[in-house]
Amino acid sequence: MTNKYVLNRETQKIELRFTKEEYKSMPEEQKKELKRFFSWSRHVGAWVSKSTNNHYSAVRVAEQLGFTNGGQEGERLSFAEQLERKVEKAERRAERYEGYADNAANRAEGLQKEFKELRKDWSWLTQPNINSSRGRAFTNQRNRVLERYRKGFEEYRKSEYFKGRAEIAHATANQTELNSKPYLNNRIEECRKNLRALEKNIAKAEERNNEEWLQRLLDRMEYEVDKLAFFQNRMDEIGGVEYSKSTVKAGYLIKVRGRWATVLKANPKTVSGDYIDQHLKGCYCHYPYAEIQDMKIPEGWTDKKEVEPNPFNVGDVVVLKWSTSDTIRAAFQIVKTTDKSVLTQEIKVEDQKPIVNEFISDKQQRRSVRKTRDGIHVVNHDNCFLYRYTAEAAVNTEI
Repeated sequence: MTNKYVLNRETQKIELRFTKEEYKSMPEEQKKELKRFFSWSRHVGAWVSKSTNNHYSAVRVAEQLGFTNGGQEGERLSFAEQLERKVEKAERRAERYEGYADNAANRAEGLQKEFKELRKDWSWLTQPNINSSRGRAFTNQRNRVLERYRKGFEEYRKSEYFKGRAEIAHATANQTELNSKPYLNNRIEECRKNLRALEKNIAKAEERNNEEWLQRLLDRMEYEVDKLAFFQNRMDEIGGVEYSKSTVKAGYLIKVRGRWATVLKANPKTVSGDYIDQHLKGCYCHYPYAEIQDMKIPEGWTDKKEVEPNPFNVGDVVVLKWSTSDTIRAAFQIVKTTDKSVLTQEIKVEDQKPIVNEFISDKQQRRSVRKTRDGIHVVNHDNCFLYRYTAEAAVNTEI
Protein backbone atom coordinates (compact mmCIF):
# COMPACT_ATOMS: atom_id res chain seq x y z
CA MET A 1 0.00 0.00 0.00
CA THR A 2 1.26 3.50 -0.84
CA ASN A 3 -1.67 5.42 0.64
CA LYS A 4 -1.40 8.28 3.10
CA TYR A 5 -3.06 8.64 6.48
CA VAL A 6 -4.50 12.04 7.41
CA LEU A 7 -5.53 13.75 10.63
CA ASN A 8 -9.07 15.07 10.33
CA ARG A 9 -8.96 18.32 12.36
CA GLU A 10 -12.74 18.34 12.57
CA THR A 11 -12.92 15.03 14.43
CA GLN A 12 -9.30 14.94 15.69
CA LYS A 13 -9.02 11.35 14.41
CA ILE A 14 -6.66 9.56 12.05
CA GLU A 15 -8.30 8.30 8.84
CA LEU A 16 -7.12 5.46 6.57
CA ARG A 17 -8.56 4.87 3.10
CA PHE A 18 -7.95 1.76 1.01
CA THR A 19 -9.96 -0.54 -1.22
CA LYS A 20 -11.93 -3.56 -0.16
CA GLU A 21 -9.55 -5.76 -2.19
CA GLU A 22 -6.57 -4.33 -0.28
CA TYR A 23 -8.30 -5.11 2.99
CA LYS A 24 -9.07 -8.69 1.93
CA SER A 25 -5.44 -9.25 0.93
CA MET A 26 -4.18 -8.26 4.38
CA PRO A 27 -2.96 -11.06 6.72
CA GLU A 28 -5.34 -11.90 9.56
CA GLU A 29 -2.86 -10.57 12.13
CA GLN A 30 -2.83 -7.16 10.44
CA LYS A 31 -6.64 -7.13 10.23
CA LYS A 32 -6.79 -7.87 13.95
CA GLU A 33 -4.36 -5.04 14.75
CA LEU A 34 -6.28 -2.65 12.48
CA LYS A 35 -9.59 -3.38 14.21
CA ARG A 36 -7.92 -2.94 17.58
CA PHE A 37 -7.15 0.74 16.97
CA PHE A 38 -9.52 1.67 14.12
CA SER A 39 -13.22 1.36 13.38
CA TRP A 40 -14.87 1.35 9.96
CA SER A 41 -17.03 4.43 9.41
CA ARG A 42 -19.65 4.04 6.70
CA HIS A 43 -20.43 7.75 6.97
CA VAL A 44 -16.81 8.80 6.28
CA GLY A 45 -15.99 5.85 4.04
CA ALA A 46 -12.72 5.20 5.84
CA TRP A 47 -11.14 3.45 8.80
CA VAL A 48 -11.18 5.98 11.67
CA SER A 49 -8.93 5.84 14.73
CA LYS A 50 -10.54 5.19 18.09
CA SER A 51 -8.14 7.68 19.68
CA THR A 52 -8.81 11.43 19.65
CA ASN A 53 -5.76 12.70 21.53
CA ASN A 54 -2.74 10.41 21.67
CA HIS A 55 -2.45 8.82 18.21
CA TYR A 56 0.84 7.00 18.79
CA SER A 57 -0.61 3.47 18.41
CA ALA A 58 -2.90 4.44 15.53
CA VAL A 59 0.02 5.99 13.60
CA ARG A 60 2.19 2.95 14.34
CA VAL A 61 -0.44 0.60 12.87
CA ALA A 62 -0.89 2.88 9.84
CA GLU A 63 2.85 2.87 9.16
CA GLN A 64 2.98 -0.92 9.53
CA LEU A 65 0.32 -1.10 6.81
CA GLY A 66 2.50 1.01 4.51
CA PHE A 67 0.75 4.36 5.03
CA THR A 68 2.75 7.58 5.13
CA ASN A 69 1.90 10.90 6.78
CA GLY A 70 -0.51 12.85 4.59
CA GLY A 71 -0.78 15.82 6.93
CA GLN A 72 -4.06 17.36 8.10
CA GLU A 73 -7.35 18.22 6.49
CA GLY A 74 -10.43 20.17 7.51
CA GLU A 75 -10.82 22.80 10.23
CA ARG A 76 -10.95 22.21 13.96
CA LEU A 77 -14.40 22.67 15.47
CA SER A 78 -14.80 24.84 18.53
CA PHE A 79 -15.55 22.99 21.75
CA ALA A 80 -19.14 24.26 21.65
CA GLU A 81 -19.54 22.92 18.10
CA GLN A 82 -18.14 19.57 19.18
CA LEU A 83 -20.67 19.36 22.01
CA GLU A 84 -23.45 20.25 19.58
CA ARG A 85 -22.45 17.39 17.31
CA LYS A 86 -22.18 15.08 20.29
CA VAL A 87 -25.76 16.00 21.25
CA GLU A 88 -27.01 15.35 17.71
CA LYS A 89 -25.31 11.94 17.61
CA ALA A 90 -26.69 11.06 21.04
CA GLU A 91 -30.22 11.98 19.99
CA ARG A 92 -29.94 9.82 16.86
CA ARG A 93 -28.48 7.01 18.96
CA ALA A 94 -31.30 7.26 21.49
CA GLU A 95 -33.91 7.14 18.73
CA ARG A 96 -32.18 4.11 17.20
CA TYR A 97 -32.02 2.25 20.51
CA GLU A 98 -35.66 3.00 21.25
CA GLY A 99 -36.51 1.47 17.87
CA TYR A 100 -34.44 -1.61 18.72
CA ALA A 101 -36.23 -1.88 22.07
CA ASP A 102 -39.69 -1.65 20.47
CA ASN A 103 -38.79 -4.23 17.82
CA ALA A 104 -37.46 -6.64 20.43
CA ALA A 105 -40.59 -6.21 22.54
CA ASN A 106 -42.80 -6.87 19.51
CA ARG A 107 -40.81 -10.00 18.64
CA ALA A 108 -41.10 -11.18 22.25
CA GLU A 109 -44.85 -10.66 22.24
CA GLY A 110 -45.18 -12.58 18.97
CA LEU A 111 -43.08 -15.48 20.23
CA GLN A 112 -45.06 -15.83 23.46
CA LYS A 113 -48.54 -15.17 22.07
CA GLU A 114 -49.27 -18.79 21.10
CA PHE A 115 -48.21 -20.15 24.50
CA LYS A 116 -50.37 -17.60 26.35
CA GLU A 117 -53.41 -18.80 24.40
CA LEU A 118 -52.70 -22.55 24.66
CA ARG A 119 -51.92 -22.52 28.40
CA LYS A 120 -55.54 -21.53 29.11
CA ASP A 121 -56.31 -25.21 28.44
CA TRP A 122 -54.77 -26.90 31.51
CA SER A 123 -54.82 -30.29 29.78
CA TRP A 124 -52.49 -28.93 27.08
CA LEU A 125 -49.85 -28.32 29.74
CA THR A 126 -50.41 -31.47 31.79
CA GLN A 127 -51.02 -34.08 29.05
CA PRO A 128 -48.34 -36.79 29.37
CA ASN A 129 -46.12 -37.80 26.47
CA ILE A 130 -47.71 -40.72 24.58
CA ASN A 131 -45.53 -42.98 22.46
CA SER A 132 -47.67 -42.93 19.34
CA SER A 133 -47.52 -40.97 16.10
CA ARG A 134 -50.18 -38.51 17.27
CA GLY A 135 -48.73 -38.39 20.80
CA ARG A 136 -45.21 -37.69 19.53
CA ALA A 137 -46.52 -35.01 17.13
CA PHE A 138 -48.34 -33.29 20.00
CA THR A 139 -45.22 -33.44 22.20
CA ASN A 140 -43.04 -31.94 19.45
CA GLN A 141 -45.56 -29.19 18.81
CA ARG A 142 -45.75 -28.35 22.54
CA ASN A 143 -41.95 -28.29 22.80
CA ARG A 144 -41.73 -25.86 19.87
CA VAL A 145 -44.27 -23.54 21.53
CA LEU A 146 -42.37 -23.68 24.83
CA GLU A 147 -39.07 -22.98 23.04
CA ARG A 148 -40.56 -19.92 21.33
CA TYR A 149 -41.88 -18.81 24.74
CA ARG A 150 -38.34 -19.04 26.21
CA LYS A 151 -36.92 -17.12 23.25
CA GLY A 152 -39.51 -14.44 23.97
CA PHE A 153 -37.85 -13.81 27.36
CA GLU A 154 -34.52 -13.33 25.59
CA GLU A 155 -36.12 -10.73 23.33
CA TYR A 156 -37.61 -8.97 26.35
CA ARG A 157 -34.14 -8.90 27.88
CA LYS A 158 -32.80 -7.31 24.71
CA SER A 159 -35.62 -4.79 24.83
CA GLU A 160 -34.69 -3.77 28.38
CA TYR A 161 -31.04 -3.54 27.39
CA PHE A 162 -31.79 -1.21 24.49
CA LYS A 163 -34.07 0.88 26.70
CA GLY A 164 -31.15 1.32 29.10
CA ARG A 165 -28.85 2.35 26.28
CA ALA A 166 -31.49 4.80 25.06
CA GLU A 167 -31.70 6.37 28.53
CA ILE A 168 -27.92 6.83 28.59
CA ALA A 169 -28.02 8.41 25.15
CA HIS A 170 -30.83 10.76 26.25
CA ALA A 171 -28.76 11.78 29.30
CA THR A 172 -25.84 12.56 27.00
CA ALA A 173 -28.07 14.55 24.68
CA ASN A 174 -29.61 16.52 27.57
CA GLN A 175 -26.13 17.47 28.87
CA THR A 176 -27.38 17.64 32.45
CA GLU A 177 -23.79 17.77 33.73
CA LEU A 178 -23.49 21.30 32.31
CA ASN A 179 -25.86 22.42 35.07
CA SER A 180 -23.62 20.95 37.77
CA LYS A 181 -21.20 23.39 39.40
CA PRO A 182 -18.93 20.61 40.76
CA TYR A 183 -18.68 19.08 37.27
CA LEU A 184 -17.87 22.44 35.67
CA ASN A 185 -15.36 23.27 38.41
CA ASN A 186 -13.57 19.95 37.86
CA ARG A 187 -13.42 20.54 34.11
CA ILE A 188 -12.06 24.07 34.63
CA GLU A 189 -9.31 22.81 36.94
CA GLU A 190 -8.57 19.99 34.49
CA CYS A 191 -8.14 22.51 31.64
CA ARG A 192 -5.86 24.68 33.74
CA LYS A 193 -3.72 21.68 34.62
CA ASN A 194 -3.47 20.69 30.94
CA LEU A 195 -2.51 24.24 29.98
CA ARG A 196 0.28 24.33 32.58
CA ALA A 197 1.67 21.06 31.22
CA LEU A 198 1.42 22.32 27.63
CA GLU A 199 3.27 25.53 28.52
CA LYS A 200 6.19 23.49 29.90
CA ASN A 201 6.28 21.25 26.81
CA ILE A 202 6.09 24.26 24.47
CA ALA A 203 9.17 25.70 26.18
CA LYS A 204 10.98 22.39 25.66
CA ALA A 205 9.92 22.22 22.00
CA GLU A 206 11.23 25.74 21.43
CA GLU A 207 14.54 24.89 23.12
CA ARG A 208 14.94 21.82 20.89
CA ASN A 209 13.78 23.75 17.81
CA ASN A 210 11.27 20.96 17.07
CA GLU A 211 8.76 22.70 14.78
CA GLU A 212 6.48 19.68 14.24
CA TRP A 213 6.11 19.01 17.97
CA LEU A 214 5.67 22.73 18.66
CA GLN A 215 2.84 23.00 16.14
CA ARG A 216 1.01 20.03 17.68
CA LEU A 217 1.37 21.55 21.14
CA LEU A 218 0.11 24.95 19.97
CA ASP A 219 -2.93 23.29 18.37
CA ARG A 220 -3.69 21.47 21.60
CA MET A 221 -3.24 24.67 23.61
CA GLU A 222 -5.68 26.49 21.33
CA TYR A 223 -8.20 23.71 21.94
CA GLU A 224 -7.69 23.74 25.74
CA VAL A 225 -8.08 27.54 25.90
CA ASP A 226 -11.32 27.28 23.92
CA LYS A 227 -12.60 24.52 26.19
CA LEU A 228 -11.63 26.45 29.34
CA ALA A 229 -13.50 29.52 28.10
CA PHE A 230 -16.58 27.42 27.36
CA PHE A 231 -16.71 25.91 30.87
CA GLN A 232 -16.00 29.27 32.54
CA ASN A 233 -18.79 30.94 30.56
CA ARG A 234 -21.17 28.12 31.42
CA MET A 235 -20.26 28.42 35.11
CA ASP A 236 -21.06 32.15 34.95
CA GLU A 237 -24.38 31.41 33.23
CA ILE A 238 -25.58 29.22 36.12
CA GLY A 239 -24.49 31.66 38.81
CA GLY A 240 -20.80 30.89 39.33
CA VAL A 241 -19.20 29.58 42.53
CA GLU A 242 -21.04 31.21 45.44
CA TYR A 243 -18.54 30.52 48.20
CA SER A 244 -14.82 31.21 48.66
CA LYS A 245 -12.15 31.57 51.31
CA SER A 246 -13.34 35.13 51.97
CA THR A 247 -16.91 34.03 52.79
CA VAL A 248 -16.32 30.69 54.56
CA LYS A 249 -14.88 30.75 58.08
CA ALA A 250 -13.71 28.04 60.45
CA GLY A 251 -16.67 26.99 62.61
CA TYR A 252 -19.32 27.64 59.93
CA LEU A 253 -21.66 24.82 58.90
CA ILE A 254 -21.59 23.78 55.24
CA LYS A 255 -23.75 21.30 53.35
CA VAL A 256 -21.75 19.09 50.98
CA ARG A 257 -23.33 16.25 48.99
CA GLY A 258 -26.40 16.34 51.18
CA ARG A 259 -24.55 16.21 54.54
CA TRP A 260 -23.68 18.98 56.99
CA ALA A 261 -20.15 19.48 58.27
CA THR A 262 -18.32 21.95 60.49
CA VAL A 263 -15.62 23.91 58.68
CA LEU A 264 -12.17 23.18 60.05
CA LYS A 265 -10.15 25.22 57.58
CA ALA A 266 -10.84 27.38 54.53
CA ASN A 267 -8.03 26.94 52.00
CA PRO A 268 -7.54 29.02 48.81
CA LYS A 269 -9.33 26.48 46.57
CA THR A 270 -10.84 23.92 48.95
CA VAL A 271 -12.54 23.69 52.32
CA SER A 272 -11.97 21.06 55.02
CA GLY A 273 -14.69 19.99 57.41
CA ASP A 274 -15.83 17.45 60.00
CA TYR A 275 -19.26 15.85 59.50
CA ILE A 276 -21.70 16.61 62.30
CA ASP A 277 -23.63 13.32 61.99
CA GLN A 278 -22.71 11.18 64.98
CA HIS A 279 -21.96 8.06 62.91
CA LEU A 280 -19.68 10.11 60.62
CA LYS A 281 -17.97 12.11 63.37
CA GLY A 282 -14.25 12.16 62.72
CA CYS A 283 -14.69 11.47 58.99
CA TYR A 284 -13.21 14.62 57.53
CA CYS A 285 -14.33 15.98 54.16
CA HIS A 286 -12.20 17.98 51.74
CA TYR A 287 -14.00 19.56 48.80
CA PRO A 288 -13.71 22.50 46.40
CA TYR A 289 -15.97 25.48 47.11
CA ALA A 290 -18.14 24.59 44.11
CA GLU A 291 -19.34 21.49 46.05
CA ILE A 292 -20.90 23.60 48.84
CA GLN A 293 -24.69 23.44 48.52
CA ASP A 294 -25.58 25.60 51.50
CA MET A 295 -23.93 27.38 54.44
CA LYS A 296 -25.05 28.46 57.91
CA ILE A 297 -23.44 30.39 60.75
CA PRO A 298 -24.15 28.44 63.95
CA GLU A 299 -25.70 30.25 66.90
CA GLY A 300 -23.09 31.65 69.24
CA TRP A 301 -20.30 31.45 66.66
CA THR A 302 -17.39 33.81 67.23
CA ASP A 303 -14.49 34.46 64.93
CA LYS A 304 -11.14 33.02 65.89
CA LYS A 305 -8.76 35.43 67.51
CA GLU A 306 -6.32 37.02 65.17
CA VAL A 307 -2.97 35.29 64.99
CA GLU A 308 -0.51 36.98 67.31
CA PRO A 309 2.43 38.62 65.59
CA ASN A 310 5.76 36.86 65.76
CA PRO A 311 7.42 38.26 68.94
CA PHE A 312 10.94 37.41 67.73
CA ASN A 313 13.07 39.79 65.67
CA VAL A 314 16.17 39.43 63.54
CA GLY A 315 19.21 39.49 65.84
CA ASP A 316 17.45 37.97 68.86
CA VAL A 317 19.26 35.13 70.64
CA VAL A 318 17.52 31.95 71.75
CA VAL A 319 19.15 29.27 73.87
CA LEU A 320 18.77 25.58 74.63
CA LYS A 321 19.16 24.65 78.29
CA TRP A 322 19.34 21.43 80.26
CA SER A 323 16.00 20.52 81.82
CA THR A 324 17.57 20.09 85.27
CA SER A 325 19.53 23.38 85.35
CA ASP A 326 19.99 26.77 83.70
CA THR A 327 23.16 25.65 81.97
CA ILE A 328 23.18 26.69 78.29
CA ARG A 329 23.73 23.75 75.97
CA ALA A 330 23.64 25.77 72.72
CA ALA A 331 22.73 29.22 71.49
CA PHE A 332 21.22 30.40 68.21
CA GLN A 333 20.80 33.77 66.60
CA ILE A 334 17.67 34.60 64.59
CA VAL A 335 18.68 35.70 61.09
CA LYS A 336 15.22 35.87 59.48
CA THR A 337 11.56 35.85 60.55
CA THR A 338 8.14 35.17 59.06
CA ASP A 339 4.67 35.44 60.58
CA LYS A 340 4.91 32.01 62.20
CA SER A 341 8.56 30.94 62.07
CA VAL A 342 12.18 32.00 62.37
CA LEU A 343 15.46 31.07 60.69
CA THR A 344 18.19 30.29 63.23
CA GLN A 345 21.97 29.90 63.01
CA GLU A 346 24.14 28.57 65.84
CA ILE A 347 26.52 30.98 67.58
CA LYS A 348 29.44 30.59 69.99
CA VAL A 349 28.93 30.33 73.77
CA GLU A 350 31.68 31.40 76.20
CA ASP A 351 31.33 31.26 79.97
CA GLN A 352 27.62 30.54 79.58
CA LYS A 353 27.16 33.69 77.50
CA PRO A 354 26.16 33.62 73.81
CA ILE A 355 28.37 35.72 71.53
CA VAL A 356 26.19 37.57 69.03
CA ASN A 357 27.22 37.38 65.34
CA GLU A 358 29.98 34.83 66.00
CA PHE A 359 28.55 31.91 64.07
CA ILE A 360 30.07 28.47 64.50
CA SER A 361 28.02 26.85 61.74
CA ASP A 362 26.88 27.88 58.27
CA LYS A 363 23.74 25.79 58.64
CA GLN A 364 20.50 27.72 58.96
CA GLN A 365 17.33 26.00 60.14
CA ARG A 366 13.72 27.10 59.91
CA ARG A 367 11.87 26.67 63.21
CA SER A 368 8.24 27.33 64.12
CA VAL A 369 7.18 29.69 66.89
CA ARG A 370 4.65 28.65 69.50
CA LYS A 371 3.41 29.53 72.98
CA THR A 372 3.82 27.21 75.97
CA ARG A 373 1.09 26.48 78.51
CA ASP A 374 2.64 29.17 80.69
CA GLY A 375 2.11 31.71 77.91
CA ILE A 376 5.81 32.01 77.02
CA HIS A 377 6.78 32.35 73.36
CA VAL A 378 9.40 29.78 72.37
CA VAL A 379 11.03 28.39 69.25
CA ASN A 380 10.60 24.68 68.48
CA HIS A 381 13.88 22.76 68.35
CA ASP A 382 13.35 19.04 67.58
CA ASN A 383 11.80 17.74 70.82
CA CYS A 384 12.87 20.77 72.89
CA PHE A 385 12.23 24.52 73.11
CA LEU A 386 14.56 27.44 72.55
CA TYR A 387 13.96 30.31 74.99
CA ARG A 388 14.76 33.97 74.41
CA TYR A 389 18.10 34.94 75.98
CA THR A 390 17.56 38.05 78.09
CA ALA A 391 20.81 38.32 80.06
CA GLU A 392 22.18 41.86 79.88
CA ALA A 393 25.68 40.50 79.74
CA ALA A 394 25.37 39.05 76.25
CA VAL A 395 28.53 39.65 74.24
CA ASN A 396 28.35 41.41 70.84
CA THR A 397 31.50 41.05 68.71
CA GLU A 398 30.51 44.04 66.58
CA ILE A 399 30.88 46.43 69.53
